Amino acid sequence: MGKPRTAVVAMRALCCALMTIVASLWAMPAMADLAPAGGAPHLAMQLVPESDSPRAGQALTIAIATQPEKGWHGYWRNPGDAGFAPALQWTLPKGVTAAPDLQWPVPSTLVVAGLMNYVYEAPYAPLATLRVPAGLAKGTRLPVRLAINYLVCTDTICVPEAQALSLDLTIGDGAPSHGADFDRWRAAIPKPLDAAATYQVKDGKLVMAVPLPAAAKVSDVAFFPYGPDMVKYAAAQSVTRDGDRLLLTTEGAPKGDIAGVLRIGRDLGLSVTAKPGTVASPDDRSGWMAALLAFAGAVLGGLILNVMPCVFPILSLKALHLARGGSDERAARIDALGYMLGTVLMCVGLGALILALRAGGSAVGWAFQLQDPRIVVLLIALTFAITLNLAGRFEVPVPAFASHGGAAGSIATGALAAFVATPCSGPFMGAALGAALVLPWPAALAVFAGLGLGLALPFLAIGFVPALRRRLPKPGLWMERFRRVLAVPMALTVLALLWLAWRQAGTMGLALGLATLVATGVILSLGGTRQRRGDGFGWALALAALVVPAGLAAALTGGATKPAHTGGDAFSEERLASLRKQGRPVFAYFTADWCLSCKVNEASSIDTNATRAAFERNNVAVLVGDWTDGDPALGRFIQAHNRAGVPLYLYYAPGAAEPRVLPQVLTPGMLAELK
Repeated sequence: MGKPRTAVVAMRALCCALMTIVASLWAMPAMADLAPAGGAPHLAMQLVPESDSPRAGQALTIAIATQPEKGWHGYWRNPGDAGFAPALQWTLPKGVTAAPDLQWPVPSTLVVAGLMNYVYEAPYAPLATLRVPAGLAKGTRLPVRLAINYLVCTDTICVPEAQALSLDLTIGDGAPSHGADFDRWRAAIPKPLDAAATYQVKDGKLVMAVPLPAAAKVSDVAFFPYGPDMVKYAAAQSVTRDGDRLLLTTEGAPKGDIAGVLRIGRDLGLSVTAKPGTVASPDDRSGWMAALLAFAGAVLGGLILNVMPCVFPILSLKALHLARGGSDERAARIDALGYMLGTVLMCVGLGALILALRAGGSAVGWAFQLQDPRIVVLLIALTFAITLNLAGRFEVPVPAFASHGGAAGSIATGALAAFVATPCSGPFMGAALGAALVLPWPAALAVFAGLGLGLALPFLAIGFVPALRRRLPKPGLWMERFRRVLAVPMALTVLALLWLAWRQAGTMGLALGLATLVATGVILSLGGTRQRRGDGFGWALALAALVVPAGLAAALTGGATKPAHTGGDAFSEERLASLRKQGRPVFAYFTADWCLSCKVNEASSIDTNATRAAFERNNVAVLVGDWTDGDPALGRFIQAHNRAGVPLYLYYAPGAAEPRVLPQVLTPGMLAELK
């Protein structure tokens, strides 16, 4: 039985190869007007626009919705060992242009007679991007025509077919027409993985290392190269997980970069580029070095947070307490250790929650809690309470954040300082936390602990070095005056949170924020009046101070459309790709209204006349990714650049394969040099 089976396999391979040659010749432009023979085509196709009434001057996505007949399959952009990719010829109205490449969904594999095919056996929809020119009046008709030649096969025969597809559009307001369908189709398009992969050919095998968070779940992994001479199509592919890497082993002898799609689940894929280099084996210790570097960066980043204005008022409370503490060395050390414990526990707790949410599929990052306007309303109550406390309107009974001693008060102060510090991001911190999200979870939590340790380092030094403690000012009346002064920056923080509530939830957010402000002020002032009479704050008032703000925050359910940024166009991966294909340099920045560091950079370096003039002079396009509400698409893009949150600043030079990641502290001169 061996010889007849070998002969059958050989005959199938020969037939498939001959059919491929014939079909390739048939698909030449001169033959583009052929129609399917024998009635209905084996691939039912339809052009579906994202909007039936596209807006002039904007890009329009059109899906080629394809339904294979049972038992038949169409081919991916790279068909593999046999077949050929569809050939497209657009006929478009004057001024309308089509992007040269389609966005293809993740394919599947089909092996016939030992030949590897990259195919679609289930319904699929490649996406095309059309650019509609500006200046077209509403009601203008846009006839779109597409002639498509393709090969359709079963596992035994192949048939060349052609179809002429048409679509008539009308210029309008750009309202989406098939939102649910496009959500499903876009989900099947591979997402770019801008963190470069690496490959190495050793011992006759090609090993490719793809950076991917250890918490990311993958299944049915396969790599589909975009072109020939990268990997051997029909060779077996084995995949192993090594912490934050996927190691794929196959056969091939590429001469340069490898580019393609890495399937990581059903209809899920990543667009990957792998460069030649050294791929460390799973048993080496290079991962420990990455974890140590991330930990050191987190400690340094936390240390720098101490000079950030968003942390200053809370830290000043601690400074007042240390100044009161006198020379009791044991108490000072307990105080410093308690403060450190509070900062570390808060940072580790937030980090663990982030890792858990990301493992569940959410694209969250550092300071994610501020993306919820209900949390912002609660923070309005908290910061206004601190303001009133600093102004002397009432004293905090329990826990005693600054006015009393004890480990409990120190832990609470440290936790509060770390929580308030979440909107800030400084040098070293972004890269360190980004690295934490791709490390195994024990190493990731250690990095978050390093952030808390860095935040507590100044007070650890003061608590354990008597010479530093002796340099603190002596207690006196100046402390009460200084405490009143500290109420001013905290009050400004309250105003900033009110503005954030308005940006996130519109008039309703601002109204509930003001109601929370008034209710908190009345309750705490009543408690302060009782305290000045010699009575306690009162359990009823203490309970009301917790329940009333929580109830007002819970009443905030709806969102609002945020005012657009004036510094550039809204970021999208499609818009970025379009600008890069035009050869324009692109400055893309990712910001959020709750990110203080972002706002400082925008005011000092981005939204300035000098920077705008430099960008206009150098033809630099500006794209703004607003992550205030935690847009998951932006979250995934930020994650792909190994960042845990904003700010993120990217510069795409014309022709460059990868963007240049700019520092998190910008200067106008740095941006003026981009060209």
